[in-house]
Amino acid sequence: MAANSEFKPAIIVVDFQEDFCPPNGSLAVPQGRAIAPTINSLLSLPFTIKIATRDNHPPNHVSFAENHPGAVAFQSRHTIIHPTDPSRSDTTLLWPTHCVQGTPGAELVPELDVSKVNVVVDKGMNPDVEMYSAFWDPFRVSVSSLGEALKKAQVTDVFVVGLAADFCVKATAESAVEEGYRTYIVEEGTRAVMKEAWEAEGKREVEKKGIKFVSADGHEIQRVKDLAEA
Repeated sequence: MAANSEFKPAIIVVDFQEDFCPPNGSLAVPQGRAIAPTINSLLSLPFTIKIATRDNHPPNHVSFAENHPGAVAFQSRHTIIHPTDPSRSDTTLLWPTHCVQGTPGAELVPELDVSKVNVVVDKGMNPDVEMYSAFWDPFRVSVSSLGEALKKAQVTDVFVVGLAADFCVKATAESAVEEGYRTYIVEEGTRAVMKEAWEAEGKREVEKKGIKFVSADGHEIQRVKDLAEA
């Protein structure tokens, strides 16, 4: 990573896709589309690199309830065994089928100004593991190109927005901290699937891991704006 005196911020727009947005998304996050103006405004700022991620699942993905007889989306859980190490496992909530490769639901929403995005990173393509973090799955069997893109750009700070706050945004921010980046979630740029639980407990748990919640009008974003004059 670059020296502490440097400030090379990245913005990661997590999974701002049709299936995660009302009115037609199969796994729509309440008010999911409402974050578009904030995200586009942030993308206009002089971030060192601007990255969008996409869930891009095969139809037989392990996280889909319909792939498990008798399972109920949002209620059933499934224990995923490490593909090569049976002693390791990870239990995940099962979801409606979403963001299937090549379907309209997997597309980034048209409101997102993709002309300002430098890199698009696909994730969740391995059918055998769940992958909330845009960096890797819990076993690190599947590792995306995100980490390499940040290293190549010599990023020091990571700002995370997108969907959903309590799953993929959270996991991506946690991985960024693990990689040694100062990490922030911009509150106006995200929404949660389970808002009440997120507000009551989830955010505190995230903060304990060293992630800071900031405002689009706060001084951390002002530092990014100031880079235009540096």
